Amino acid sequence: MHIGVPKEIKAQENRVSIIPGSVAELVKRGHRVIVQTGAGDGASYPDALYLAAGAEIAPDAATVFRDATLIVKVKEPQPSEVAMLRPEHILFTYLHLAANKELTETLAATGCTAIAYETIEVNHHLPLLEPMSEIAGRMSAIVGAYHLAKHRGGRGCLLGGVPGVAPGRVVIIGGGTAGVNAARVARGIGADVTILEVDIERMRFLDITTENTRTVYSNEANLSELLPRVDLLIGAVLVPGSKAPKLVTREMLRIMQPGSVFVDIAVDQGGCAETTRATTHQDPTYEEEGVIHYCVANMPAAYARTATQALNNATQQWILLIADKGVPAACTTRPELLGGINTLAGHITCAPVASTHDLPYRDPSIALPEV
Repeated sequence: MHIGVPKEIKAQENRVSIIPGSVAELVKRGHRVIVQTGAGDGASYPDALYLAAGAEIAPDAATVFRDATLIVKVKEPQPSEVAMLRPEHILFTYLHLAANKELTETLAATGCTAIAYETIEVNHHLPLLEPMSEIAGRMSAIVGAYHLAKHRGGRGCLLGGVPGVAPGRVVIIGGGTAGVNAARVARGIGADVTILEVDIERMRFLDITTENTRTVYSNEANLSELLPRVDLLIGAVLVPGSKAPKLVTREMLRIMQPGSVFVDIAVDQGGCAETTRATTHQDPTYEEEGVIHYCVANMPAAYARTATQALNNATQQWILLIADKGVPAACTTRPELLGGINTLAGHITCAPVASTHDLPYRDPSIALPEV
């Protein structure tokens, strides 16, 4: 198969979808890999490393899309990239279509097979999303602590406190991968940490595995009771494939202390607050109801090299599988891959995405050609 690696063009997106080591493995198996010049620069992987691994270097994205069948990316395709997609293309990337109806419709209209990292589920886990959730979770405590500084517009609270001064209070909505990693770093800083979760068994797990962290059942009443005393609120809510529920209302923000900080990790899926709107690393924050909002839609890109390596660790086996067998046979080998197919032959084949946008849904196992 011919595999294309375009340079990411979303604002401040420095990750790259395939590292030179994975290129070498693909080439060894007889595949052709075409990498756009500069694609790896942001993650400190220069063109020379890709050439040494056996890749071809293309001068622009148009060449990559023209010559490759399997397009492997990090972020959802931007309009100029959607325009280059054809029915024979297989697009493998983070899509987050539930947050963007226009992209859903235009992507389906290309006729390509679009497979989303974030909707491949294996044994109740999302193995291609979890590495980025780990990074975003850890980052959320760090950037939240930074923006609590007075010169950043925060209320001037040091999360760890000092002897004689109580630590800051952190409330995390969601006890999944992102939430647990946020709690680990917040506790490491010395903050007072509470996790809100709806799954009782998950709360038992968190109680055993997270030291000095409280768990509280997640509902509106409990959240509202905590908010007047919180310094850093972290939204770590995930409904796979669906738009994130709006758990934090504008009225709730009004009862928070002026200068407190809200970090919404769920922004890629539309965000879990009604005041959430996507920001960039260049201009990451804004204020609503006196609360500093940090809502960067590609948080892990800030640590592009670490994030690229972590992503590749998770995606390599799936890239090899699709390249070696093609999508129909790959789905026979690993049926979980079916759950990743979001669009196929003009159809929307991810039920949560179709439901979110009130669009027709087609079962991917029916739409997929026979092996």
